[in-house]
Amino acid sequence: MRQAHLAVTQHTTTDGVHVLALAGEIDHTTAGTFRQALTTGDGSPRHTVIDFRDVTFMDSSGINVLVAAHNTTRTDGGWLRLAHTPARVLDILHIVGLDAVIPVYPTLNGALTAHNAA
Repeated sequence: MRQAHLAVTQHTTTDGVHVLALAGEIDHTTAGTFRQALTTGDGSPRHTVIDFRDVTFMDSSGINVLVAAHNTTRTDGGWLRLAHTPARVLDILHIVGLDAVIPVYPTLNGALTAHNAA
């Protein structure tokens, strides 16, 4: 059986938005990597946009990470947005209703522009 792989790149914009770009598969073997990338070291509220452009698969493990991250950021006064989400991942988000809870944008720029307009 093949092990899933998830690559994470991240940066912070000049106005403090944490941008996470994911590539690969999100399942029980890679959920820890995803979760760790969403964790703040200093406990400060985080405004985060996750770019799913290169995600090829996501199961319930990824959903659990997103729900926990959304709840944590809201509790801490931050927010979470999803960008460039492939159809197969968007279908999963829609089935569980998460697309109605976490804003989904067709592009990374759209998610960042929404931040600037808020």
